[in-house]
Amino acid sequence: MINEIKPRSGTAFKMKKGERLKVTDPLGQQVADIYCFNEHNLNEFLSSGRSLDYNESLTFKVGSKLYSNQSNVMLKIIDDMVEDHDFLLTPCSVDTFKHFYPNEKPVPGCHGNLVNAFSEFGIPEHLIGTTFNTFMNVEVGVDGSFKVLPPKSKAGDYTIFEASMDLIVGLTACSAGESNNFEYKPINYEILK
Repeated sequence: MINEIKPRSGTAFKMKKGERLKVTDPLGQQVADIYCFNEHNLNEFLSSGRSLDYNESLTFKVGSKLYSNQSNVMLKIIDDMVEDHDFLLTPCSVDTFKHFYPNEKPVPGCHGNLVNAFSEFGIPEHLIGTTFNTFMNVEVGVDGSFKVLPPKSKAGDYTIFEASMDLIVGLTACSAGESNNFEYKPINYEILK
């Protein structure tokens, strides 16, 4: 069953080991932030640092593995039409909006939407860290500077992740203007057995 995440919102759900999560950008140029926890141990959660370290790459694509803070594989990318994602930048938040968009009214952002979604599973805010930003296009310069560019994803593009353990997964339709070429669209997802 295909589920829709409305623009600038998020959800959380359980996945069993071996199940696959298909994240689709139905209209193009829309980022989807992912964060997850070990269903049976909430002190084990997604780690940007370990994933970057163990993959020895800033680039994530088919074959890449997303690791936990305890060095266990949580998700594997098994199919990917875009192969351009970000695992450096923190999820957008009220503070992000105040910093980057001071003339806009702040919204909860991906962080706030994940806090709300994970609260249904009793997961506190302080455990939510750097998300895997599916379809997000971050260009890193040779001098170490970076800039956020419009996503390369086109309408209907998708990435499929396979769960390597039982998970509680949070997923958003990103709220940050620059990340989505200043348009806010839905994200679709489905869990494949």
